[in-house]
This record gives sequence, structure tokens and C-alpha cells, in this order.
Amino acid sequence: MTAPRPRPGILDVSPYVGGESQLPGIARVIKLASNESALGPSPYAIEAARADAEVMHRYPDGHATELRKALGALHGLDPARIVCGAGSDELLQLLCRGYCGPGDEVAYSYHGFAIYPIAARASGATPVAAPEVNLTASVDNLLAAVTPRTKIVFLANPNNPTGTYIPADELKRLRAGLPDHVLFVIDSAYAEFVGANDYSAGVELVDAGVNTVMTRTFSKIYAMGGMRLGWVYCPPAIADVLNRVRGPFNVTSAALAAGKVALEDRAFVALARQHNDYWRPWLTAELAKIGIATTASVCNFVLARFPETPGRDARSADAFLRKHGIIVRAMGGYHLPDSLRITVGTGEEMRTVVAVLTDFQKRNGALV
Repeated sequence: MTAPRPRPGILDVSPYVGGESQLPGIARVIKLASNESALGPSPYAIEAARADAEVMHRYPDGHATELRKALGALHGLDPARIVCGAGSDELLQLLCRGYCGPGDEVAYSYHGFAIYPIAARASGATPVAAPEVNLTASVDNLLAAVTPRTKIVFLANPNNPTGTYIPADELKRLRAGLPDHVLFVIDSAYAEFVGANDYSAGVELVDAGVNTVMTRTFSKIYAMGGMRLGWVYCPPAIADVLNRVRGPFNVTSAALAAGKVALEDRAFVALARQHNDYWRPWLTAELAKIGIATTASVCNFVLARFPETPGRDARSADAFLRKHGIIVRAMGGYHLPDSLRITVGTGEEMRTVVAVLTDFQKRNGALV
């Protein structure tokens, strides 16, 4: 008998591997691997999700009407041009499904989010990685990667896992350099953490034409990763396509309820931002003191760089952290085998990870 065969190219997809949460034999684990908010979600959002459990036998609003209205009111956007999804991951994949297929190409920066090549290959398209400059997306290299076969250009701004970003004028230059038939996707998952004056999440570029979209998520500053909730702001024609290819009830009622309340709790969002604004620079400075360099991250994580010397490299540091119950994220899958991504956690967690890495540096001779 012949077993069913998947469509050509599907077995070329490397499955996404999420951050670990447990370590064998260690009861209390400090998880700093998935860029989850140190403060957790708004207490009001938690209560909204609990209350929704009473009516879980009912289907959710398949149009996410109230949440889209709330997003529109908060950001000054037309709710009709907002589409919600099960995390921004789903929306990125739906964009690929709706706009590219076999024979097409999808461009992204070399150290860009791992979902981009996965979504491209799952749709039958070929992912094309453009080289970065100083671990930052290069507008020139992205434009050079565009060919007549290019259908989508993905840009995470700021980027995961490097934490770097390109300023608004460079973002505009990239948009201006793309052919109108190429869909430009600005992934602004970490936008709420960025305080730089020259940063833009991309709203004005979406409004300026017909080929640009901006994706956002509730998984980061709103700390609702487990709820799987994201949204995209896009031209009307693209919203129409997404609403045709998405599932009819792709967002749960609990996520819709919790998301709306989370948007309303602006004081809690401000608290999460303030926490990150203190502890990310603190972590960066403390790592520098012990000889561990980091990128200029504007997100809720830092990318720590290690030498290739055996015993002092990223692999050895990762093993040492795990031995002490700390999970960070190894970056080999992002072509950064010399790096570990460390999420900004609570104050206690930050002090602990610095203390353990200080011990690691002393043991391997990096500190005297």
C-alpha cells in the first residue's frame, strides 16, 4: 500500500521549536527563554478569562467585533482594517497562504523570526534571507534580495532575536523601494517596549498605500502568550483576503474577553514598560562588567555574545545556567551559535542570572 504523500516542500519545513519550561531534576526553574513578560498579565485580564469559562459552550464572535473596536480606539485605527488571529504567528502564516505559493519567493533578514521561512515553505514558496549589518536588518540588502518572483518581504522591527531595529526613515525607504505588487509585512510584536524617538511601528506606511501591513501581538507586553492572540492592521483589500482564508472562529472567546480588558488596563501596561526600562539596561550593564557583550536591544530581552573558546562559549554557558535551574534560549537556530537570548525577568531573576554567569566567567578564567 502507498501512504498519503504531503505536498512537495512540506517535509523541507523545519518545525518551530519553542522555549523549554522544565529541567529534569530541578523543581524551581527560572525561565528566561521565551520573552514572556516578567509581571504576567493584567489581573483584570485574568478575571475576564475566568468569567468567560462560564460560557465556554458558546462559540466566540468570529469577527472579534468588540476587540477590533477597542484596538481601533486605542491606536486611532479603522476597526474594519483590523483582523485578529490566534497570535500574530497565525496571521503571518495566513498572509503567506493568501499571497504566495510554489515558484514564489519570500524575503526576510538573515537573523529574522523563524516563523518567516516556515510560513513561506508551508505555502510552497522559497524563503530568501538577506544579510544583516551589525546584527541589524539592512534596507539595501533586503531590496537587493527582491526579484520578479518575490511576493512578500517580512521585517521584524524591532527584531527577535537581535533586539535591534531600523529607524522610521529607513523603514520608509524600504517601503518606497519595493514594487507595489510585493506585500510588505512589518512585524511590530515588540513595539510597545520601544521608547526611541526615531522608531515607528509602521501605521503611517499602512495608511500610505495598498501593499503594507503591520502585525502586533498580545503575547509580549500584555503577557498573554498562552491565550494566542494577535492582530494585523492592513489595507481593506488585504483584510478581505485574510477574512476569506482564516478559520471562522480562529480566536477563542476567552482570548477576546481578556484581550479587550488588557487594552483597557493602561496602568498595568505602563508598569510592565517601566519594569523593562529599568531591568534591561541593568542586565546589559551587569553583563558588560563581567565581560559579556550584548546587542543594543530595545525589546524585553538581550542577546548575549560569547567567544568561540571551548569552555567559555555559548554552549558551555547555557549548560552552566541549566545546571543552576535557569533556562535561556540558545541561538544556533538563528545562525547565532555564539549567542544566548536572555529574557528580562523579575528583579530577583535578573540578579540570579547575573550571579550565575559571574560564577561561570570566574570558573572559565574570563574574570580574575
